[in-house]
Amino acid sequence: MASSPRPHYLQWTTVAPVLAFLLLLATWHRDLPWPVVALVACFLAVSVVAAVHHAELIAHRVGEPYGSLVLAVAVTIIEVALIVTLMADGGDKSAGLARDTVFAAVMITCNGILGLSILVGALKYRVAVFNAEGTGAAFGAIATLATLSLVLPTFTTSEPGPQFSTTQLVFAAAASLVIYGLFVSTLTVRHRDYFLPVTPAGEVVDPMDEHSEPPTTRETLVSVALLSVALVSVVGLAKGVSPTIERGVAAADLPNAVVGVVIALLVLLPESIAAVRAAVRNRVQISLNLALGSALASIGLTIPAVAIASSWLSGPLELGLGANHMILLALTVAVGTLTVIPKRATPLQGGVHLAILGAYLVLAVSP
Repeated sequence: MASSPRPHYLQWTTVAPVLAFLLLLATWHRDLPWPVVALVACFLAVSVVAAVHHAELIAHRVGEPYGSLVLAVAVTIIEVALIVTLMADGGDKSAGLARDTVFAAVMITCNGILGLSILVGALKYRVAVFNAEGTGAAFGAIATLATLSLVLPTFTTSEPGPQFSTTQLVFAAAASLVIYGLFVSTLTVRHRDYFLPVTPAGEVVDPMDEHSEPPTTRETLVSVALLSVALVSVVGLAKGVSPTIERGVAAADLPNAVVGVVIALLVLLPESIAAVRAAVRNRVQISLNLALGSALASIGLTIPAVAIASSWLSGPLELGLGANHMILLALTVAVGTLTVIPKRATPLQGGVHLAILGAYLVLAVSP
């Protein structure tokens, strides 16, 4: 990633997460009037940008692909906590919230972030180049987990509706954890070079070799703390405005699944901004690491978490997708495979992925 200035304790990227966290404490579990909702939205947006800044400082210190993993896992862990909290508060009406949010995350990352990164990189540098070995492995893992966790429940017969039986849910949770663990091991230990940026000639580029002096240990630890505060603030403030979102969705007579889409859009903003910034620097592989790593973390951590939570949640847990969403998932897997295999992509591939995302958003509003 590009060299970043050393953090200063009076910079807005330091102050904003702290103020956002204080606002979170002041508004937690309270009905918010519209002026306060607007203020919360502003601090939420600022916290997203601050989170990206501190994630890039951490990545500057630890190098790729570890930096991408830090942001993806941090966001997803807090996203999982948000989903479980909303499910605990929502009763039967939140039965499909985990499915809707996870599927929204898959569509946004595998079509939105991936498509936008390819489009930006290809428009600026003619073609977007990346490493097919690492990208293909991650994409295959996403396709497998999405099918096991979100498609199979629609067709199983042990439980009524798109639900898993206890045995099936335990298997899906265990498979998610194992595959995600294998992905992290491949990313960070055994085949790190598969996830590093490449030149148009196919040569691997280690971003650490391009940096100026990295941040000190103290500066890195400060950024880790501020990243955590910023992400907690983002997800906590998103939960604070979620009743307003739900009321707005209900007032507009939109499907309840739109709530999951909005939550996924909010929590994936840091990855989206970081991925586009990497694509502008012709480091599309870093963008894809962020996109696909977030999708894998979303499934690999959310499904086990809701499986555990289902033992004490009162409402049902619906994981199975409907027919239109299964078609979009199949289209995403097919198009994504054709995008990854050539190791380079043009603006056309980016536009195709964004079109699939557009179709998903339209169907979410008008199924």
